[in-house]
Amino acid sequence: MYEKERSTKETQITVKLDDKKSFKESSISTNVGFFDHMLTLLSFHSELYLYVDANGDNEVDDHHTVEDAGIILGQLLRELYVEKESYQRYGSYYIPMDESLARVVLDLSGRPHLNFQAEFSKEKVGAFDTELVMEFFNALSMNSRMTLHVDLLKGGNTHHEIEAIFKAFARSLKAALQESKSGVPSSKGVIE
Repeated sequence: MYEKERSTKETQITVKLDDKKSFKESSISTNVGFFDHMLTLLSFHSELYLYVDANGDNEVDDHHTVEDAGIILGQLLRELYVEKESYQRYGSYYIPMDESLARVVLDLSGRPHLNFQAEFSKEKVGAFDTELVMEFFNALSMNSRMTLHVDLLKGGNTHHEIEAIFKAFARSLKAALQESKSGVPSSKGVIE
């Protein structure tokens, strides 16, 4: 079990991550309903246990909560993969969500980079600002030190667009974390 807390003047967040699925069901509460839904999907489709308890300055907006959750989750993912004796390193997945289609390709390389190509149909899903999707994945990729390419290939309903991205990310992450028979997945013999 990996665990971190972050406490600032803007947010107080605790995140726990477990790749052993030692708990039956993830527990996610950020006070941002749509984001809770996306993190639940991420947990389910990556087969990672996720506990998130966040209290932020949501009276301002949801930016700090979403970004800080990405920071902590990224740090925990980094701890998870560098402590593994072996893993596949690369993952890619296409996910359709009705009329929408997303592709995510990632590399647990130790080299942080985000290429985010998604224009959402609307600026909000309910009260959730869709621009926060990129903020979350930027924080996550930088702090996990992964290379991450996110492409929304076909759009439609904004909820479906974002859901396809989160599910594609989760499935790509699941593939990248799978055990490898070749040990450290680098010809250098190390991923830093």
